[in-house]
Amino acid sequence: MSTHGDAAEEASFVRTYTLTRGRTRPRHLLGVDTVLDAGPGRPGPGQVGECEEILALCGEHRRSVAELAGRLGRPVTAVKIIVSDLLDAHALVISVTDAYATSEEDADERPNPHLLAALAAGLKRKWPDAVTYAQAG
Repeated sequence: MSTHGDAAEEASFVRTYTLTRGRTRPRHLLGVDTVLDAGPGRPGPGQVGECEEILALCGEHRRSVAELAGRLGRPVTAVKIIVSDLLDAHALVISVTDAYATSEEDADERPNPHLLAALAAGLKRKWPDAVTYAQAG
């Protein structure tokens, strides 16, 4: 058994813990296939260095959460938490264009389930009690 491997694993865990400031869940509903674009905002002064790396990657072209996690070499959950912070700062935006359509004609024919999921998530953030009211009525 290698103590060097155990120490490296522990250091990686501690680094991830500090990246997320101990948080275990993102504030935004994000899937591994959620596609992100760079937004007009900037990350706050206390945000981690990975924020700049994520912004640079998304500035080149749209990236999924899974791709960002792979390029950063970080767990998906940690990347989702960092991405949530960047969404709050408007430094990233969820791409609501149809990234999965095979052609422009297909994009206009029917609602895209990814677009509808992004819309539903946005509405739930804006009006968290809306479901309660809709069910009561």
